Amino acid sequence: MALTGLRPEFSRDDWGRRAAAVLEADRSAEKATPLIRLPFPGESSAAMFVKDESARTTGSVKYRFARSLFLHALSRGVIRRGTRLVEATSGNMAVAEAHFARLLGLPFTAVVPEKSSPDRIARIVAQGGAAYRVDPPLAVYENAERLAGKSNGHYLDCLSTLGPAIDADLDDGVPGLPDEILRDFAAQGKPEPTWIVTGAGTGATSRAIGRHLRRHGHATRLAVVDAENSAYFPGWASECRDYATGMPSRIEGIGRPRMEPAFDPDVVDLVIPVPDASSVAAMRFLAEAGGVAAGPSTGACLWGACHLMNRMSQAGESGAVVIVAADGAEPYRRSYYDDEWVAGKRWDLTEPTLRLERFMRTGDWDGSR
Repeated sequence: MALTGLRPEFSRDDWGRRAAAVLEADRSAEKATPLIRLPFPGESSAAMFVKDESARTTGSVKYRFARSLFLHALSRGVIRRGTRLVEATSGNMAVAEAHFARLLGLPFTAVVPEKSSPDRIARIVAQGGAAYRVDPPLAVYENAERLAGKSNGHYLDCLSTLGPAIDADLDDGVPGLPDEILRDFAAQGKPEPTWIVTGAGTGATSRAIGRHLRRHGHATRLAVVDAENSAYFPGWASECRDYATGMPSRIEGIGRPRMEPAFDPDVVDLVIPVPDASSVAAMRFLAEAGGVAAGPSTGACLWGACHLMNRMSQAGESGAVVIVAADGAEPYRRSYYDDEWVAGKRWDLTEPTLRLERFMRTGDWDGSR
């Protein structure tokens, strides 16, 4: 039975228990997202797949993590009947949190930068949430904490609380995204993939995948793609866990000005820096040539996957590379998919597009063949 839109009227005594039951029922009813084989490249011994997380209820991979965050908060007793929930983000996590707040009949407010696009705000409102605009952008965190305090509410603070929530799921043996990917391959009689490729935003997705693979001794390796200006690649490469650039990412969904607490560099086998123009070109190429319309972070994953498949080819390896598509294309139609908007960023997509076309046609990535 679909649970979307349910507003349970819990009694004061058992509200938390019944709230957790609603979320657990949602988890049990959840279906696997599609695993799509891409129709390229032509001369590679490796196969490329997309795990399409845009099929989740709120359209992104953040859906499962928001639910885990809520369950963890309920287990700690910090969310009660009537608690006003506050978060400091305007992205996919806010959309998913607004959904679960509505599911439990709780008010939700996302504290967002003043210049957040109307489309971003509309997605939060569509899930029953509200937006509170502040300036400058980095003031969202202190304002979210202040707003929660003033309303006797709870600041969800996903950047700090996602890590413990994911670890609790792993300790309890809760099936997650990596389990689903590995089951997909087993069901098709295929060996487990050689690589899984994901982006690094909050650090949650790579943590969940990497810790599961390590804990259960899988041979599958984890690659993380990172955007320009972001702290993850230099921090991982230099083994500096508090690395910070202080600069924002221009690719929504990946890249942060600092290494976030949820990111675990020890479970990441490789971090691949991807030029911003290449991420956008690959996003568009994936939609046009691969038939998967996704966001720019998935474009970065495709670029990283091409790099990995080239490495595998040079080493004589065969196997599969799985890209995690974090979200779909709809939130980006008036930005990354809009030619005028892209031109305003001074991104030239010509060279990276030609490189992708050549690789998918011939398997030649670096132009040496």
